[in-house]
Amino acid sequence: MRYAVYYTPPRDHDLTVAAAQWLGRDAFSGLALPATGIGALGAGAQAYYTAAPRRYGFHATLKAPFRLAEHATEGDLLAGLEGFCAGLRPVAVERLRIGLLGGFFALVTMQENGRLNDLANRVVANLDKFRAPLTDAELERRRPERMSRTELRNLYNWGYPYVFDAFHFHMTLTGHVEEHERDRVSTALRRHFGVLPDNGVMVDRLTLFVEREPGAPFEVHSVHRFEPAAQRALA
Repeated sequence: MRYAVYYTPPRDHDLTVAAAQWLGRDAFSGLALPATGIGALGAGAQAYYTAAPRRYGFHATLKAPFRLAEHATEGDLLAGLEGFCAGLRPVAVERLRIGLLGGFFALVTMQENGRLNDLANRVVANLDKFRAPLTDAELERRRPERMSRTELRNLYNWGYPYVFDAFHFHMTLTGHVEEHERDRVSTALRRHFGVLPDNGVMVDRLTLFVEREPGAPFEVHSVHRFEPAAQRALA
C-alpha cells in the first residue's frame, strides 16, 4: 500500500467536477466517467491521453506516493497530517492556466507564489519521517539517468525529484502528448475547461490519497483542512 499527500479542491468544486469528467474518474467516489470526446478530439483519443493521470486522480503533488516507514502506522500518518495542518493558513492561487510541461498538459500557476512554494517545502520535509526509503526497483523506475544533479539528489534524499528548487505547482491533465497532436489536445482542453483555469483555487487543505495495491487507482482517503491558530482559539 502507498500513500500520497496531494492538494485537490473540494469534491463539489467546479474545477474538480470538470477535471473528473475530463480524466474519466472521480477520485473521491472512485466512479468511472466514460470519455465522450470533445470537438476534434474523439473519445478514444481523450481516454488514451488521460490514461496516466486518471489512475492518480485530479491533484497537485505535494508529497509524492510513498510506502510507510517500518516504524509508522496509518494512524501515525493521520495524526501527523492533522497536527501539521493545525495552524496553517490558506494560500490563494489566484490564477491558473493550461500549460505544457515536459510534453504533458497541466493546470499551472501564472506567476511565482512564494507562500505556495514554502508550503510545499514544509509538506515534503515535515512528513518525510513517515516515508520508507525507496527500493532499488523504485529508484530505477524513476529513470535516474535522465535527471539533473538536483533532481537526482532530491530523489535519493526525499523520494521524489521535483521538490524544493525543482518544485512547480501543477495539476496534471494528460500523459505525454506527441508534438503533432498538441494543438488538437490543447484546443479540447480549453473548450472543456472554458474559463475555469482562470478562477484560481484556495489551497486550504491537504488530501491523503491511497493506492491499496500496486497499480490500483489512487483514491481519496481523507481530507485535512487548515485551521489557523486564531480559528482554533474561537472553537
